[in-house]
Amino acid sequence: MPTNVTSFDIGPVRAGGPDLFLVAGPCVIESERHARSMAERIARIAADAGVPYVFKASFDKANRTSISSFRGPGIEDGLRILQSIQRDVGVPVLTDVHEVWQAERAGDVVDVLQIPAFLCRQTDLLIAAAKTGRAVNVKKGQFLAPWDMKNVVDKMSEAGCERLSLTERGSSFGYNALVVDMRGFPIMRRFGWPVVYDVTHSLQKPGGLGGASGGDSEFIEYLARAGVACGVDGVFMEVHDNPAAALSDGPNALPLERLAPLLDSLTRIHRIAREVA
Repeated sequence: MPTNVTSFDIGPVRAGGPDLFLVAGPCVIESERHARSMAERIARIAADAGVPYVFKASFDKANRTSISSFRGPGIEDGLRILQSIQRDVGVPVLTDVHEVWQAERAGDVVDVLQIPAFLCRQTDLLIAAAKTGRAVNVKKGQFLAPWDMKNVVDKMSEAGCERLSLTERGSSFGYNALVVDMRGFPIMRRFGWPVVYDVTHSLQKPGGLGGASGGDSEFIEYLARAGVACGVDGVFMEVHDNPAAALSDGPNALPLERLAPLLDSLTRIHRIAREVA
């Protein structure tokens, strides 16, 4: 892909550099033991594949379908767990923030603050995240066209953000369905920042189970390969060792045992995509 982007470091990970990078982990912190186990196991798989890795998990899932759904351990315990993973596993960590006050608190701990898709137009939240000095990953809203993300980029730039990535996670397609317009990857990359493809959320069926979201995890490999062929800089995936028992987004999560072969194919496609760009 001919467009040059501003690359930047997230600890040992170079976003927008020559290598495809991975953001992966369980949707939500289910327990300290589980989060640490997932971070360690994914880190080993990523290292074997030669893929730079950022661990992700949410301390709070504020946009669950049902009021009775599990939301996570909360900000205090969640940040403590993420900091221990960062320190002991030796990988950068990413988590969502949903409110302005959370940005500074989380920014004291994590390497990347993530703005959820539903909140990508919340100016005060974007500015608060930018002012922390941390890297910020903004997910494109399901209701936005790719070119609309230029307004997000402008807000972040005005607020002084120097490390920004944009993430595609699908667009609303009727009821309880999402679709990915592959044109969006080169369009957003023209704004000058690395672009990440959130494969697993793109296969979510929002509210599709009535009281929870469904998903089509069987298609993860197909869409991941297509996105990498389009020249994305990074891949975001919710990965779980037992999706059927996951406390959030199990139906669209990648089973851990499918990660290694997928990374092998994605790195080969990424090399070809960069060679022919």
